[in-house]
Order: sequence, then C-alpha cells, then structure tokens
Amino acid sequence: MAAPITSIKRKERSEMEVQQEKLAELQKQIAEQEESLQKVMELTGELHKIGALDALQAMLQSKEKITGIALGQVSREPVTNMLNNLMAGAGVLTALDPATVKQLSQSVQKGLSEAEQGNAEGQKTSLLQLMKSMNDPDINRALTFGLNFLKGMGKGLEDSSE
Repeated sequence: MAAPITSIKRKERSEMEVQQEKLAELQKQIAEQEESLQKVMELTGELHKIGALDALQAMLQSKEKITGIALGQVSREPVTNMLNNLMAGAGVLTALDPATVKQLSQSVQKGLSEAEQGNAEGQKTSLLQLMKSMNDPDINRALTFGLNFLKGMGKGLEDSSE
C-alpha cells in the first residue's frame, strides 16, 4: 500500500514567469484584434492632429470647474422653467389622441397655405363678405371648432382658479 499524501507542493511561479504569461496573453489579444486596434490608433491620431485630445485632457484636468459651471447654468431659473415647461408639454402630448393631433396639424398646414395665398393676392374682406363666409361649410367648421375650443379652455381656466 502507498504512503498517504501529507502535503501538496505547489509550484510557485516566479515574477518573471507571471510577466511572460501576461505578455503572451497580451500578444494573443493584439493579434486577434489587429484591425480594430489599427482603427483606434488612426482615430486617436486624427484626434491628436486636430487638437481634440489636448482639449479633452484639459477638460479632464479642470473637471471640477467645468462641473461647477455646468451645474450653475442648469440650475438657473430660465433653464429650470424650460425643463418644467417641457415636462408639462410632454404631459399634454401624452394626453392627446394622436389621430386628432395629426388631423389638426394637417388642417393648420392647409389653413396657413391658403392664408399665405390670399395674403399674396392682396385679398381684402368686407363686413358683408365676412357675414357671407359664415355659410361656407369649411369656414363654419373651423369657426365651430374654434368656439368649442375656446369654451373648453374657458372651463379649464375656471377650474384652475378655484
């Protein structure tokens, strides 16, 4: 019968052997990624030529100052108002039916086109023509839409003042 193993001897690698293994692994990775490394080197070379790397390095060295300036600008009242308005506008847009918004935007485009055409022709409208135009179904539809819009807006303004 064999004698029992009482100790395990591990082969300690020297610092030189560890470095050699790391270098061999690095060479293998470089060989596998040759094309991408060449592109990275070309890119950094071009960035260096135009001074972008120097600018980036200066920005990194001044990161505390730049961060302070950026935060100071973002926290200004006009910027916070803009962000609040964007959030409120986004809330309004999410509440609207996309089909209605699409139809309304197309109608506005068509209306602006006809308004520009009439303006370019120098059209003038008399009071009698204005009264007669109420019988035009397109004008009547737009007026009714506008009046209903104003009525709803007025109700909304009354609700918000309470």
